[in-house]
Amino acid sequence: MKKVSETAAKTKIDEYIGDFPPEVASMLQQLREIIRKAAPQAEETISYQMPTFKLNGNLVHFAAYKNHIGFYPAPSGLNAFEKEIARYKHSKGAVQFPLDQPLPIRLITRIVKFRVRENLGKKK
Repeated sequence: MKKVSETAAKTKIDEYIGDFPPEVASMLQQLREIIRKAAPQAEETISYQMPTFKLNGNLVHFAAYKNHIGFYPAPSGLNAFEKEIARYKHSKGAVQFPLDQPLPIRLITRIVKFRVRENLGKKK
């Protein structure tokens, strides 16, 4: 299997984001920046046809839909923040952030940092 270079992955994520209307693309780019800031050592790629950050395995994925942005931090990333995500539609492995509301920057940052600690702990 051929590995996609990091530059190619960034280009693909830029293309993914660019396929959406400006207001949605802006939110996707904001989410990308929140994740980058919370996990600067993570690698960007496309996985499951979604922008993905990897760090010792999958860290988080995200994707845009008609009315929301889906954020996929693995079930453990949502279980740890059960009370905070309760106001959003969510499932075992995903939470939906409505497009008509600002992204919960603090919550996303905390979830990503939790996932970083969790994935780095796998190494030991």
